Amino acid sequence: MKIYHRFWKPAGVCTLIICSSWGFFAHQKINRIAVFTLPSGMIGFYKSNIDYLSEHAVDPDKRRYSDSLEASRHFLDADHYGERPFEVIPQKWTDAVAKLSKDTLEAYGTVPWTIERNYYSLVKAFKEKDYQKILHYSADLGHYIGDAHVPLHTTENYNGQLTGQTGIHGFWESRLPELFSSGYDFFVGKAQYVSNPLKKAWEILKNTYSYKDSVLLIEARLNARFPADKKYGFSTRNGRVQKQYSEAYSLAYHETLDGMVERQMRASILAIGSYWYSAWVDAGQPDLKKLKKEAMSEEVKKKLESQEEQYLRGKIKGRKEEE
Repeated sequence: MKIYHRFWKPAGVCTLIICSSWGFFAHQKINRIAVFTLPSGMIGFYKSNIDYLSEHAVDPDKRRYSDSLEASRHFLDADHYGERPFEVIPQKWTDAVAKLSKDTLEAYGTVPWTIERNYYSLVKAFKEKDYQKILHYSADLGHYIGDAHVPLHTTENYNGQLTGQTGIHGFWESRLPELFSSGYDFFVGKAQYVSNPLKKAWEILKNTYSYKDSVLLIEARLNARFPADKKYGFSTRNGRVQKQYSEAYSLAYHETLDGMVERQMRASILAIGSYWYSAWVDAGQPDLKKLKKEAMSEEVKKKLESQEEQYLRGKIKGRKEEE
């Protein structure tokens, strides 16, 4: 059985080391902006708890230290199942277990079923009007949906370790968003109803998997022509000096990817908002106005109203100051 060692390093310091999913910065930003995709019956509650949803977007990564089963919930090594994995892997969990075995599925990733399970947990929380569980499952669901949009979460070569590209995982999903998302356009419109959450999860993964080869090949070609002494640099973070991909190399990779990181972050935002919205609809659209809300100062309230207005006008960007 595969050993669960994939991403378990602090995402905030990932560059040349294996790191976890989008990275704390991107996960938090994605969950935060997803709030603005919600309709009037939901957005008030979610806005009042936007800091929780942002801060706890990374909880599943933190749980890896206490839950030995957590790792497999973040990925699906689709290429383990051959050239046409989405024809091989049954979409329903019971069918997949019957065909491939539970051990195999847990060894090579369970993210689509993790999304489905968290979705129905959120539906249940809405029905019960359980304030804490709504927030918990909303934050977790956002994390796993975000992970499903990362190409290197769909391959056994998850960190380029099989092709001499060790470190590419953190490079693509953490270094690039941190450097360049300030220029991204995060307006994705309003959340849309998802009629079949499991089927939608598989659609997301199939699309994400289509980027896998490009992520690796583009970096390999860039590495072959880029001056070796310009590829890496050093920076101080959290009081530690770290070796990482240089800004020049990062820019060259980012430009050659031709908007891929931005597209996947945008797709994550819309999908997360849509799953939240759909869970609320499937729960009967309970009145969220009566649920507990975190107290907000007038300053914070006005700031969030301004951000919502910017979003609706299609002008919200990845600028750090908007947070």
